[in-house]
Amino acid sequence: MDQKAFWVGLHAVPQVGARTFMQLVEYFGSPEEVWRASEAQLHLVPGLKVQVIQSLVSFRAAKSIERLWDQVILRKISVITLKDPEYPLSLKRIYDPPPVMYVRGSLPLEEPAVAIVGSRRATPYGKQVAERLAGELAASGLCIVSGLARGIDSSAHKGALRVGGRTVAVLGCGMDVIYPPENRDLMEEIGNSGAVVTEFPLGTPPEAGNFPARNRLISGLTWGTIVVEAAAKSGALITVDFALEQGRDVFAVPGPITSPCSEGTNQLLKQGAKLVTSAQDVLEEYRMANLFGASTASASQGTEGLTPEEKRVLELLQSIPLHVDTVVREARFPAQQVHAALMYLEVKGLVRQLPGKYFVAAAR
Repeated sequence: MDQKAFWVGLHAVPQVGARTFMQLVEYFGSPEEVWRASEAQLHLVPGLKVQVIQSLVSFRAAKSIERLWDQVILRKISVITLKDPEYPLSLKRIYDPPPVMYVRGSLPLEEPAVAIVGSRRATPYGKQVAERLAGELAASGLCIVSGLARGIDSSAHKGALRVGGRTVAVLGCGMDVIYPPENRDLMEEIGNSGAVVTEFPLGTPPEAGNFPARNRLISGLTWGTIVVEAAAKSGALITVDFALEQGRDVFAVPGPITSPCSEGTNQLLKQGAKLVTSAQDVLEEYRMANLFGASTASASQGTEGLTPEEKRVLELLQSIPLHVDTVVREARFPAQQVHAALMYLEVKGLVRQLPGKYFVAAAR
């Protein structure tokens, strides 16, 4: 039995949320040990509620771990656990990261990404802006993350796909539930060229309470969140709250002052969100405006007197932004030397640091 089967089984137990899941794993040592623990042993876990114990005991009695795992395999879904090396680093750093992620497609460990979110009842203006922004940003190398909902989300995914870029859809339901139903083909296309992900077990319906949790993953996977259209009480503003809590950037597209769909975005701008009228505004914020397609020859200027470590680090950072952990791994020097090289290169203006401890060679 694959050990991930026990992660899936424990994750499917009602009332076992992310914090309770990890509390149990830390106490018993692994999801398999939790699954096999007696009711008496469960009562010994400090602070574990009686209703959680009852839910776990009754779920184990009613469900077969083999059948639960077979359903995942049958649907060709990848399972990434919090202990796996391929678990996205950006998600590991958020509060309450999901212990299990279900994935269709390819979800890289690290990639430059922004979220584009907004109203389900988007206007033609909002849909047009979302699709254009997504296309231009995706063409510049950014992955577009959104929630596969009607309106702005769907337009953002379509914009990225139109230019052959990467896009990630984060669901508020199980992977086997198509929601909204009209996005079946779009979901399939995203899974083939990007990734569809969810933290919800198979069979989970798209209940209203799932979407705030979904939104924390949308912001958590990205450097920043762009709100295209949002009413005064839009769900997109929940994503903004999570982005701020996670230390991510918040951008907003201005809209007509007469449009209810722009009340939320215009208010965000009043509160200090970064104004976006073109993809260039976002690229400049991340100092990527001249990055893609730039000549690497120009970047070699001003490198006289650099140590071998500094030259190697600068060489690694020519193409796309890399997380500091990746730079350390690829440079093959001791971590202390790599961190020193990054600091020196940043002081010289040869390297710039982006949000989330990503680094890139400065455009020259």
